[in-house]
Amino acid sequence: EHDFEGDEVLDMGCGTGVLAILAAMKGAKKLEAIDNDEWAYRNSVQNVERNGFPDIKVIQGDAEDLKGKMFTVIFANINRNILLKDIPAYAKALASGGRIYFSGFYDEDLKIIRDKAEVNGLKFINNKSRNRWVAAYFEKK
Repeated sequence: EHDFEGDEVLDMGCGTGVLAILAAMKGAKKLEAIDNDEWAYRNSVQNVERNGFPDIKVIQGDAEDLKGKMFTVIFANINRNILLKDIPAYAKALASGGRIYFSGFYDEDLKIIRDKAEVNGLKFINNKSRNRWVAAYFEKK
């Protein structure tokens, strides 16, 4: 639903790299995809090459790899406990006015995710839910 033209995008917990690839297709100019799982890392490297986006930087790592980096858009499709632990790192790596999308958790987890995000300077905009799975959209104040 959103335009990514010119954005600097992070796909955190990238799995196959699909969100980074989508953002590249929608005009993002700088992209990183990070996952701590070796299979996901290798799969993402392969997928960005196969889809013609070799400029997407794929990293095997975690939120520690965000230090000193800044993005205008972050996708974090990770389970509730990891999100709660890493929201402060994501907020630091998000530019003022930037957008962040959290997913990978259930309806009943939205309140706790929202509370943690808001304490870290992220304003809740809206969310969507399907089969109890949530995607929540926030902006940095």
